[in-house]
Amino acid sequence: MTVSLINVLLFKMCYNSEKKEKNVMKRHLYLSCLCLFASALYAESFTFQEDVRVSNSQREYHGSSTSVPYQECWDEQVEVPSSSSGNEGTVGAIIGGVAGGVLGHQVGGGTGKTAATIGGAVVGTMVGKNVAENNSGPTYKTQRRCTTRYEERNDGAPLFRNTAYYKNQPIVKYSDRPLDYIRINVTV
Repeated sequence: MTVSLINVLLFKMCYNSEKKEKNVMKRHLYLSCLCLFASALYAESFTFQEDVRVSNSQREYHGSSTSVPYQECWDEQVEVPSSSSGNEGTVGAIIGGVAGGVLGHQVGGGTGKTAATIGGAVVGTMVGKNVAENNSGPTYKTQRRCTTRYEERNDGAPLFRNTAYYKNQPIVKYSDRPLDYIRINVTV
């Protein structure tokens, strides 16, 4: 199609015999257009190779990857809640009451002996109960705790993702080893 257009322009330019003087301008215009069109038609691009320095190489795995579970365990001191149902205070009160009654009986004499025994038993009961309740502090024990974690495992072969930049455009090439340069084709 372009060849036929060129032939038409040449025919008009060379074989137009009417008013040759007025057609000189047209002829120059046709010739200029023809030269411009022909130079654009036959212009070729120029291609060369250039090595671009790699700025980053990252190891990646291509293939299948799986999450493998494993347990991570440790020992921890934990407070054990008191399993008592309030019996320590009762037992302490009974022991304190008996001890107070015996001491009151030893101290008192005559008719005051009964009053001293009762007073010693009451005071002993209160003291015994308080001592028993205050002595039952928190209890600790070692407890084993575990949690499940996951580890990624790759079955594929490792590849390196090499990244370089040419005129602020990233260029990526995969290889089996880190590269220093990536060769590119530049067309001008």
